[in-house]
Amino acid sequence: MLCLLHFTDNVTPRENEHSKFMARSVRSNVTEFLFLGFSDFAFSYQVSFLSFFVCSFILSLIGNGLIIVTVTLDPVLHTPMYFFLRNLSVIELCSISVVVPKALENFMSEKRSISRVGCIIQMYIYFTFAVSECVFLGVMAFDRYMAICHPLQYMSVMSPKLCHRMTIGSWAVGSFVSLGQTSFIFSLPFCGSNLIAHFLCDIPPLLTLACANTFMNKVSVFMACLCGATLPLLLILCSYINILSSVLIIRSTEGRRKALSTCGSHLASVLLFYGTAMFMYLRLDSDASSKSDRMIALFYCVIIPTINPLIYSLRNKEMKNAIWTLLWKTPRYF
Repeated sequence: MLCLLHFTDNVTPRENEHSKFMARSVRSNVTEFLFLGFSDFAFSYQVSFLSFFVCSFILSLIGNGLIIVTVTLDPVLHTPMYFFLRNLSVIELCSISVVVPKALENFMSEKRSISRVGCIIQMYIYFTFAVSECVFLGVMAFDRYMAICHPLQYMSVMSPKLCHRMTIGSWAVGSFVSLGQTSFIFSLPFCGSNLIAHFLCDIPPLLTLACANTFMNKVSVFMACLCGATLPLLLILCSYINILSSVLIIRSTEGRRKALSTCGSHLASVLLFYGTAMFMYLRLDSDASSKSDRMIALFYCVIIPTINPLIYSLRNKEMKNAIWTLLWKTPRYF
C-alpha cells in the first residue's frame, strides 16, 4: 500500500485510479468481523453481564414459552387478544434467540468473531423480528380499540381470517424492511478495522466501519424507522385516544377498571420498546461505539423480551389462572 502511494506520480491518471480501486477492493474484502462486546468494561462488570445474559435468556425461554403453550392448549384463551399475545411471545422468543446465544459464545471465546455471512444473517433475522414487533404492537392496539370501542362488532370484525392476515402482514413488513436495510448496509465497502463496537451486528456500529459516505444509509435507516415504527406508533396513539374517550363515558368504576386493565400491559410494552428503539435509530449522528448505546441496546434486545411475559401474565387474571392450571395439571401427565 505504501509503495502504491509512493509511485503514484509515475503512472497515468487512469492507471492511478484503477490502482486505487483495486487497493480499496482488497482492503474491503472483509470475511469476518470481531465483536468488542463488553470487553472494554471492568472484569467484574463483564462477569455480571455474562450472568445477566444467561439468566435473562432462561427467563425469556420459560416466560414466553409458557405463554405460547398456555394459549395454545387452553380453549378459554382462543380469542383474538390472546392469539396476538401468543404471536408477540413467538417474536420475542425468536428475537432474543438470535442475539443471546452468539453473545454468550463471544463471552466464552477470546476471538469473539462472526463471519461476514453470519453477520448478514444475524442482522436480517433480528431486524425482521424487531420491525415485525413494531407493526404487531400497532395491530394489538387496534384489537383493543375494537374490543372497547365497538364491543358488539368485535367478534365479527376481528375474525380468525383477519387476525391471520394482520399477523402475516406484520411479518411481511418486517422481512421487507429488514431485507432492504441489510442489503443496503452490506453493499458498502468495509475497510480498516473490522471490530464491531457492539455485541451483535447492528446498523450504527457497522456504518462506522464503512469506507464510503454513509449519509444515504443513515437517511435510509431514518426513513425505515418512520415507516416501520412511527406509523404503527401513530396507530397506537389514535387507538388509545379513542379508547380513553370511550372509557370516560363508562359510569361504573369497575367497568372502567376492567376496560383499562387489558390495555395497561400493552401500553407498558409500547413505552419500553418504542422508547429505546426509536432513541437508537432515529438519530442520524450518534456515537455507535459508546458504552451508553450498548447499554440501551442491551435493554431492548435482552431485557424487554424477558420482562414482557411478566408484564402480560402478572397483570392479566385470565392468563395467570390459565398458567397455574397448566402447571398444576402438567405433572399428572407424567
